[in-house]
Formats: sequence, C-alpha cells, structure tokens
Amino acid sequence: MSPTNLPAGLEHGHVTFLGAGPGDPGLLTLRAVEALANADVLVAEHEVLDVVREHARQGVAEVHTDTGPSSDTAPGTGTPQLAVVDGASTTAGLPAVRDAAHLVMEAARGGRRVVRAVSGDPGLDAYAAEEMLACAAAGVPFEVVPGVAAAVGVPAYAGVPLRDAQGADVRFVDARTASDRCWTEVGASDGTVVVSTTLDSVGAAAGELVSAGRKPDTPMTVTVAGTTTRQRTWTATLGTIAQMLKQAKVLPSPEGGRPVIAVVGERSAAAQRDQLSWFESKPLFGWRVLVPRTKEQAASLSDQLRSYGAVPHEVPTIAVEPPRTPQQMERAVKGLVTGRYEWIAFTSVNAVKAVREKFEEYGLDARAFAGIKVAAVGEQTAKALIAFGVKPDLVPSGEQSAAGLLEDWPPYDPVFDPIDRVFLPRADIATETLVAGLIELGWEVDDVTAYRTVRASPPPAETREAIKGGGFDAVLFTSSSTVRNLVGIAGKPHNVTVIACIGPATAKTAEEHGLRVDVMAPEPSVHKLAEALADFGAARRAAALDAGDPVTRPSERRPGARRRRTTT
Repeated sequence: MSPTNLPAGLEHGHVTFLGAGPGDPGLLTLRAVEALANADVLVAEHEVLDVVREHARQGVAEVHTDTGPSSDTAPGTGTPQLAVVDGASTTAGLPAVRDAAHLVMEAARGGRRVVRAVSGDPGLDAYAAEEMLACAAAGVPFEVVPGVAAAVGVPAYAGVPLRDAQGADVRFVDARTASDRCWTEVGASDGTVVVSTTLDSVGAAAGELVSAGRKPDTPMTVTVAGTTTRQRTWTATLGTIAQMLKQAKVLPSPEGGRPVIAVVGERSAAAQRDQLSWFESKPLFGWRVLVPRTKEQAASLSDQLRSYGAVPHEVPTIAVEPPRTPQQMERAVKGLVTGRYEWIAFTSVNAVKAVREKFEEYGLDARAFAGIKVAAVGEQTAKALIAFGVKPDLVPSGEQSAAGLLEDWPPYDPVFDPIDRVFLPRADIATETLVAGLIELGWEVDDVTAYRTVRASPPPAETREAIKGGGFDAVLFTSSSTVRNLVGIAGKPHNVTVIACIGPATAKTAEEHGLRVDVMAPEPSVHKLAEALADFGAARRAAALDAGDPVTRPSERRPGARRRRTTT
C-alpha cells in the first residue's frame, strides 16, 4: 500500500511528533490522547504502537518501523524496515529512517494528520529529530508533544528519587554513545548518575564509573521493563551488580540486549527502596489474571486489576446470539414506543445492546425512552445506557444485582403510576429473582428474551495451554456458568492457579469441577471479588517477606517453572 492510498484527513496535513513515554499507557499526556484521537496515520515501532493505539480512532492506518538491533534491515543499508498496515493488508520493504520521514511528509502533504510516536520523549530521540528537520526543510507543518522520558519515569516507578533534600546534581548518560570524556566527568562528580544501557552492558557501565573515580561500594539500582507490569529492579553496588545479575540468572541470557535504566549515587535513595518501591510492591504486581468475560464486559474490572499491578487477560466463555423467535422482542419494543410500559429494567450490558440494535433497526434513538423510567442493575449497565444517550432513573444503591435492584425498586402505586407494566429484556437463561420480586411489589412484568447466551468458541491454543499448564496466576469466576463454560472450552485451571469466586454457589460449582477455592468475595460484586483477590495477594506477599523468602507469583511455583529471585 503506498502513502497516497492512506485515508484522507484535513485539507492541509500536519505531523505531530509524540512522546509515548517509557511503557505505561497511563503516562500519555492529555494532549497526546487528543492528537491520537484525531490521527489518520500512526508511525511508530511495534511496542510504541501497543501503547498508543488504544486512543487512536477506528480505521487509522498504522506504519510499523522497528529500529532495534534485531530489526530486519534493508540489504546493504543497515537501516530497519518499514511496513504499512491497514486492516488485513501489509506491505514491507522500504528502508527507514529516510523513507519513514518521506512517508510522514508525503502523507501530511496529502492532507493527513500524521502522528509520529516515539518511546519516551521526542526531544531525546535521534530519529525523531532527523525527521523534524526533514519536515522543516520541506515546509511541512509539525508540532511536538513531549512525553515522559525513560530516564526520569523509570526511576520514579522503581522507587528511586533522583534528588534529595540537599539537591544533589543529576547527570544523564547514554552508555551506548558515551565518550571517555563523558565517563570521566560523571565519575569525577558526586551527584546522581542515570545511565541508559542494556542488561548485558550494566557491568561494563559500572566498570567505567569505577575507573573514572566512583567508589565500588556506591549504590546502584538497575531496572528492566520499567513502568510496565514486567518491571524488575535489582539493588547492589557498582562493584557487585555484575555478580548479582549473574546470581539472579539474568545474565548471560538471550534477553541481555534489553534496555535498562540504572541509577548510581550515594544520595539516589537506593537504600530506601524498600520503603519507596510503590509500583513493584502492589498486591498483584505482575500477576496474570484470567477474566472469563469479554473485553466490553470486563472493562472496569480489568482496570481495577491493573490498579493492583495485575495483567488481566479476558477470555469470553459465552457468546451472545439473537433470540430464536424475535417476534416477542419486536412487540415489546413497539409497546415501548406506544406507551405500554411505566418502566424498563436492564440487567446487563448485553440487554442494552439488544434493545439498541432493535431501535436502530426501526430507525429509533434514545428519544423513544421519553416518559419511561429506566433502571440499570449496576455501574457497567448504567454506562452502556449513558453511551446510548439514556440516563437511568434507578441504579442500586447497594449490591449491584437483581436483589440489590429490588431493594430500591418502588412498589406499584395506582395513584402515582399510570401504568403498572415493566419491560424486562434479558437473557434466555436469566434467573427469576427479579421477575418474582417485581410481581410481589405489584407490577406486571413482560419478561422478554432479548438475546441468547451460548458457549463461546475455545480460546487460542496458547491460552488453553496457559490455563491447563499453570501460566495464569489467578482466575476470577463471576458465576457458575463461567466455571462450567471455561472448563468446557479450555480445560481445568492448573492447581497452582489461585481460584477466586464471587459467591458460595459459584464456589460450589468450582469445587464440583475439582478446583480448590482460595478466595471468596465478601459480597456478590465483581469489584469486591477483585478487592478480595488483592487482599489475598497482599497477605501472600507479606508472609513471604516476613519469612525472608523471595516474593514470587503463584505461576512461578509450578513444576518446571523458572524460579527467579526478586529484590524488593
């Protein structure tokens, strides 16, 4: 695909050189998110695209350009390859960086809004600087959106402040390009030194600093995969760091070329890292948690798990299909428009989606809800309604369930309620709790099958193997059906995996399938379930520290798993 075939945007194009930060998508600035939402073309390395694409609009064209030493290179040039991806079509073969700059400018000249995203900050990226100069020379308008530089962001996530109350000098060194004079200058100072290097070059960088005058017992921290949930930090001294990495079995290894940030200095707070390591000490740090839900259903739950340091992995166990006989749903929607109902109650995001699709089929929109009271069973369902343009009148003040909804539902009053009927669109396998409760409150209920739930297709082989082989640290079961369906499509989770259940009925089903239940939510709420798992992880971590044992994840204790020591 040529640049001239990229999607059109503004009449006059524009290039935004954007800093994506060191790895955590949460470190993107508000201005960066705004620029991504308006982009027609994204140009970045694969890892950077993973950080920024969530904020890009649908249909944006992606240009992958890998600049690392392992990148494929154009014959005879030593420069990395560039590939344009738009949907399923991919073409490659253009040598970067010169050609990346050319494509960026040509796309901008064609009226496209181009975002050139780079890791860290654009001002510290040599390729970005070269492309900015090319744009300036060609008269292509551009702007720069700064990002968090790895040399600053990674130490903050590692719990290593770079300055103390005395305001120590801070020097930044790129070990890959540093000259002898540079090492001599930083070695002669007594300030903090932040070194950008690779894992297998840490020992050499430490040796350079010692040779330049730094004492071998000067504290040093080394952080790999900084600001991500794969982050690991080691604390040692200039004289012992190489041996520590060897003992930790990190080196030698195929991962030796991974970039790291090292911090050196008496006043770099390395000695206080036990108290300041806020990121790696999160209760579920690095845990791979299986969430048997779709991405849409699991959105807020996955966000909550990430706040605890976990890496959620959504695996849908059910698929949603239209009802076998749609006539009942069609009559109910028509009744909604003609004033048949006083209330409509939504018990799931899928119910909102089913009604919305039927509305669109009839050319209706949210205005059809005028004069009708709307209830939502919980926060996620309410958000789906708001996205549809409908603000619910009733959301449970307590437990987010059918029982919680009934607690707040008003009884039918013929004086104040001109109509006594409730429209309840829901799944074919829904329980009768809400129907029975509404009838007891004096309401007539049209219980309508809006969609059917069927067992989802099996997940990819890699995911199935991780489930059965102990590759996940925990799994959250939010209903008995998620237990049955997950075991049915993917197999039984390994016995090292922590099993967390939303309530006694779900726990009973898990035990019937031979699973050991480790965590139970104090009340039937997915957020309380995640909270309970975090408490479990925190207690497990505290017990390991009290015993003087390394802090490991459950999956690291399975037979055959590589045991690695972590410095906390």
